[in-house]
Amino acid sequence: MEFPDENIPCNFKNEGRRSVNLPGRLSVSHDDEGDTQPVSARTSCASAASFTLWPRSPETQWTRSPLNSAPSPPLLYHCLASLHRSEGSIFSVYVTKDFIFTGSGSCRIHVWKLPDCSEVGYIKASTGDIRSISGWGRFLFTSHGDCRIRVWDVPSAENFRSKKMATLPGRSFFKFPKKSSHQHKNPISCLAYSNMERLLFTGSWDRTVKVWHITERRCVDSFIAHEGPVNAIVINQEDGCVFTCSSDGTVKIWRRVSGESSHILTMKLKFQPSPVNALALSMSHGNCFLYSGSSDGLINFWEKERISGRYNHLGFLQGHHFAVLCLVTIEDLILSGSEDATIRIWKREDGNSLHSCAAVVDGHHGPVKCLAAAMEDGEIGRDLLVYSASLDQTLKVWRVKVQTVVKLDRSDNIDDYLECKMSPVLSPSWVEKKISGGDF
Repeated sequence: MEFPDENIPCNFKNEGRRSVNLPGRLSVSHDDEGDTQPVSARTSCASAASFTLWPRSPETQWTRSPLNSAPSPPLLYHCLASLHRSEGSIFSVYVTKDFIFTGSGSCRIHVWKLPDCSEVGYIKASTGDIRSISGWGRFLFTSHGDCRIRVWDVPSAENFRSKKMATLPGRSFFKFPKKSSHQHKNPISCLAYSNMERLLFTGSWDRTVKVWHITERRCVDSFIAHEGPVNAIVINQEDGCVFTCSSDGTVKIWRRVSGESSHILTMKLKFQPSPVNALALSMSHGNCFLYSGSSDGLINFWEKERISGRYNHLGFLQGHHFAVLCLVTIEDLILSGSEDATIRIWKREDGNSLHSCAAVVDGHHGPVKCLAAAMEDGEIGRDLLVYSASLDQTLKVWRVKVQTVVKLDRSDNIDDYLECKMSPVLSPSWVEKKISGGDF
């Protein structure tokens, strides 16, 4: 464990709340004195569960969803902090209740203390190119450019200290410098840990998925998963199903053979030839939804049948102009980061599969490579904390108001507090670019 020097280039910037002031539906902003003022916002582009879109209005370039035309509660957001580092792009982000971990092309895994986002130090490895970070409990898993995984012990404490527990696969004196037979042949692109089976899954550009027993420090299974690079892995922690996606355009579902360490393919999902870059699972109210982000800018989603366990394709979410690079879900919200430098926040309606785009977060100047999110109780309603890293070499922390309540005058003869029911809020710069016909 080492601590950063004072001359390491970093720059925190506090950015003010973003609001929209365009004609359209009602939204909420704040004047200079902090009072709530009505302003307006245009509706966003979002389509769900259908390929047929409504015709465009002559007033706007946006297309309304054919299924969910009812307005959704607004998601107001502002940037809490922005950190720029000149040492290279950030490839991976992982968040615990105490720390933020970021991986880049360097050998250092930088660590930021929550909630003030102050840098407390870094973990130094022998190899850089840290493209994926995951964790479970006090264990942190990182993938490196030498096609190996490091396991770190990172206890939750005020004084941050870390200790390397293992390197997978371990080096053998007799085989050095040759690669282990269990080692990936190309860079590891994704990690996922199964809490139920205590196994770590790694996906690689060599098209394989390997399964590691952490305590025994050995590979227990290895199989060719796709015809192209494996880009993402997610695990259903309730039933143990493993989901993988690839540049070959497919999403596959794997299950461990009972009583064995091997895995078998149970379902293959393929709807378009576009490469699939990201996956996310959403578990809410007993329902399970699978989301995939692809290079055509679409987010396909499936719902799991409770009886058969099959995943039925329900539609797609449309809004990004370029490739979807990362996905994360929390409760009934889906966050997507894209090559178009924006973050979209989608909301799934209760009791059905209807989705709407609740916000477009605009602030990065390059593709949004990775996302993480967490909920916290705010002074008014609930707040969503979003951590985004971009190829513009910045890490940004956003606070998003999930539920806004406006206090009304008692003379209105209605409840003192009323939940706002308004259109989604778009960032001003994004709307200006769209109205002017600007392209990215």
